[in-house]
Amino acid sequence: MKIYTIASESLGTRSMATYIETKDTKIIIDPGVNLAKKRYGLPPHPLEEKRKEEHWRMILEKMNRSEIIIITHYHYDHFNPFRDLEAYSGKSLLIKNPLEKINRSQRERAKDFLRKINKYAEEVIYADNKDFFAGNTRILFSKPVFHGKDSTLGYVIEVLIDDGEKKFLFTSDIQGPINDDQLSFILDNKPNIVYLDGPITYIYHNENEAKGYIDASFRNILRILSLESLELLIIDHHFLRDLNWMRIRDNYLREELRKKVITAAEFAGKPIELLEARRKELWNNEKKA
Repeated sequence: MKIYTIASESLGTRSMATYIETKDTKIIIDPGVNLAKKRYGLPPHPLEEKRKEEHWRMILEKMNRSEIIIITHYHYDHFNPFRDLEAYSGKSLLIKNPLEKINRSQRERAKDFLRKINKYAEEVIYADNKDFFAGNTRILFSKPVFHGKDSTLGYVIEVLIDDGEKKFLFTSDIQGPINDDQLSFILDNKPNIVYLDGPITYIYHNENEAKGYIDASFRNILRILSLESLELLIIDHHFLRDLNWMRIRDNYLREELRKKVITAAEFAGKPIELLEARRKELWNNEKKA
């Protein structure tokens, strides 16, 4: 199995786009990229806009090569319903059920998206809690789990790719994990590599609320790291929107465990570039220039 982390917060945009090749098939998970409309009260910096376009071109290239496209939920950093829809031509789409366990905004986005791409896709299958095979490669989906701690932001589906040699697990936006059903899909499937979106650590109203959430998340992260099967834990996305992510990580994980934890940028062999988290700095540099 070959795994490519295409775009992510550690690479400068909001995304978890991931491309996987096995002996049997080529898969892309969540082919979307986006930017925060506002951060620190500021719009995206031109560097972010440029990186977003670069990442979209990379995602599009991998979409064109893929046979299977997976969409775990309908937030715009995880799918793109606006452009290059012909990239879905002839593909098998395995998608989050757009009718059940879904909030209103995502239901409407999914409805519009499916109306557009039905003429392109070879097949569209609702994947929630289902098991598929492409040759000897197994693609297993969780039941719908919360996007975070409750249903406010809707539901997502987690994904396991198992080619008989490696097990790769993609959590999507569980924002932690916080809840038992988010965690149990990971623990039960004994993956070798987990791509975790991690806790949101930068938007809480008070320190006690933040600490309780982060404590709960890292208790579960420690349970993932205790898996005998685990070789590597990639943590990115929500967690890498915080300039203090490394300090937070080091507060909870002793040094020997940190060796198993890397960002999507590091997994891709690229430098970490937190453009969104550094947006204030980027705009201040513009003023000084």
